[in-house]
Amino acid sequence: MSIYELKPKFQNLLRPLVKRLYNAGITANQVTLAACILSILLGALLVKFSDVSTLFFLLPIWMFVRMALNAIDGMLAREFNQKTPLGGYLNEATDVISDTALYLPFAFVAPFEWGIIALVIFLAFMSEFLGVLGQIHGSGRCYDGPMGKSDRAFVFGLVGTIYAVFSQLPSWFSWALYAVALLLVLTCINRVRMGLKR
Repeated sequence: MSIYELKPKFQNLLRPLVKRLYNAGITANQVTLAACILSILLGALLVKFSDVSTLFFLLPIWMFVRMALNAIDGMLAREFNQKTPLGGYLNEATDVISDTALYLPFAFVAPFEWGIIALVIFLAFMSEFLGVLGQIHGSGRCYDGPMGKSDRAFVFGLVGTIYAVFSQLPSWFSWALYAVALLLVLTCINRVRMGLKR
């Protein structure tokens, strides 16, 4: 199970907006690049001012907006004949870059340390990489959970909100990220297993 399974309903809500964006001449690749650039800028801001906890209120808001933008670029590509090989590369590469930019600020927030943040970033990259490999082997892109991109956005958005509200995080929160790392390992295994089954 993954939050990603709610995507079809989310897309239905966004469809009128997607049509307006298409009529305005906005392309899928423009949306993809804009989401990545804004993620990098927000990540840099939170790194620079990691001690200003209230700024982390921006994180859950942006995670939700970014999820919408990710759905929008895919809908523009599929439903308005904007699907291109370049778009495929941009979609996968910018997701990994954006995730890295948005998770990195937590390396500067106690009780987290560089090691666990680096591990989560690496495993998040591996989960997406293994998901893409499904396409190479003819089984299609794998989005299996339990810790897919949407699930990670929820977790980090929640942690960011707690930090923004209380100005600090409990010491046991570092172990929560080890749980995320474990779920990412399971996600990697599931994506390989489901890719081989299809």
